[in-house]
Amino acid sequence: QVQLVESGGGLVQAGGSLRLSCAASSGTFSTLGWFRQAPGKERELAAAVTWSGTAYYADSVKGRFTISRDNVKNTVYLQMNSLEPGDTAVYYCAATRGVGLSRDQQVYADWGQGTQVTVSS
Repeated sequence: QVQLVESGGGLVQAGGSLRLSCAASSGTFSTLGWFRQAPGKERELAAAVTWSGTAYYADSVKGRFTISRDNVKNTVYLQMNSLEPGDTAVYYCAATRGVGLSRDQQVYADWGQGTQVTVSS
């Protein structure tokens, strides 16, 4: 069974930066993504990247977050800059073997355990 292991979450002040990492234990995935769920809100896709490097960003993180992947290491990264209190959430790494870049959670078959990101004002 595939394991997605996340790291890099934590507490940071507004304006600060964090870098999340997610390593897949095995498998080849067409798209890797970072979803996030804030308290009392639905889980949403923050960013995703295809095997070839095509990226998607939610409007709320455009210009501040950068997603990248290392296909050799089977790892995806999320560099988060200019963090805001509204970015506070549990961040989940997710992977899919499906074709194309999808924002639909149902398409992602494998999930990490989640890592907490807290941004203080």
